[in-house]
Amino acid sequence: MMMGRESTTHSDPTHERGDADEVIFPPQDLDELLNLARFVEGHTEPGLLLGPDGEQVPLPLEVYQVLTQVVEVMRQGKAISVAPRGLLLTTQEAADIMGMSRPTIVKLLEEGKIPFEKPNRHRRIQLQDLLDFQERRRAERRHALNELTSDADELGIADGSTEDYAAALKRARRRRAADRKAS
Repeated sequence: MMMGRESTTHSDPTHERGDADEVIFPPQDLDELLNLARFVEGHTEPGLLLGPDGEQVPLPLEVYQVLTQVVEVMRQGKAISVAPRGLLLTTQEAADIMGMSRPTIVKLLEEGKIPFEKPNRHRRIQLQDLLDFQERRRAERRHALNELTSDADELGIADGSTEDYAAALKRARRRRAADRKAS
C-alpha cells in the first residue's frame, strides 16, 4: 500500500496498470470518516459488507485490515493509493513516492541501492523493492539517532548547555571521521 504522495500515471504497454494506482484524497467533510474511524477502532473482527440492495457479504480479515489502514491514513488527512507490491514503477513515480527528485532516484539505482529492471531503455522499479529500500533507510536513521543519543549520554551532554553540546558534537564528528578513515 502506498500512502501519502500523489504519483503520475504513464501510458506504457510494458508497465501494467489498473485502476489501483489512482490516488484518493480524504473527503472534504471528515465527519463520516471520523465515524468510520471510531467504528473500526472499536471492532477487531471484520463484519459484513452491506450492498445498496440489502445483500450482505462477509468481509475477509485481510480486506478489513487494509480498510483499517486506509481509514487511519485518511483520518490523518493524507491521500492514499492501493497498489500491488509487485507493481512496476517508473523512476518518476518512484521519486514521487519517496519525495525525492528523479535524478536522485536514478543515482540510487545506478549505485545499486535499489534494484531495478530495464526491459527496454527505461528503468522500472518494483514497488516492493522501493518499500524495502525505504525501510532500510528508516532503520539506518534510527540506528544513527540511537548512536548519537548514546554518544550524548556518554559525553554527559544530554542535559548540558548549548555550548557544551556544540563542542561535544564537534568532537564526536571528528571521532567518527577518524573511525571511517581507519576502516
